[in-house]
Amino acid sequence: MFDFAMEAWYGWFGLSMAGVALFGAAAGLPTAPPPDAGAAGATIDRVAAAEYTATAEHPLDATEVRLGTRRIGLRSDAGTAHATLSFGPVTPVPAGDSELRDVLYGTPPDRAFESPTEFRQSVVDARANASNAPWRTVDRTLIVRRVSWEGVDVVLVDA
Repeated sequence: MFDFAMEAWYGWFGLSMAGVALFGAAAGLPTAPPPDAGAAGATIDRVAAAEYTATAEHPLDATEVRLGTRRIGLRSDAGTAHATLSFGPVTPVPAGDSELRDVLYGTPPDRAFESPTEFRQSVVDARANASNAPWRTVDRTLIVRRVSWEGVDVVLVDA
């Protein structure tokens, strides 16, 4: 009554192919969730919304990051995630910019730059370069710092 008779070779072949396809689909699924870009974006927004000088760090569970003036993207083997920033624009610190990097890590802007005009121009250049920013390797946490110096208010971000 509950017997299943399959005598044709093409039936067995079809059943075998369906099993292989099901196994391939299951093996292709990611084993971990994609990185949490929303939490990283919330950290940036908290610092950007502050009225005074503020600094924050956020550990990243991604292997690569793309920082824009109004968006952050995180990528790992599990997938890619993006978040839009509510407060902005922010200033992603370019990889080779030592003065803005120094300010991000705590050096007062008046020691890193000759004048507020030079500081402002460095911020403008960094924002312009962020419009086509490439994916960068993440080797540490996300660092965010809000700085004000003689009318130049900026939120610096790097990962």
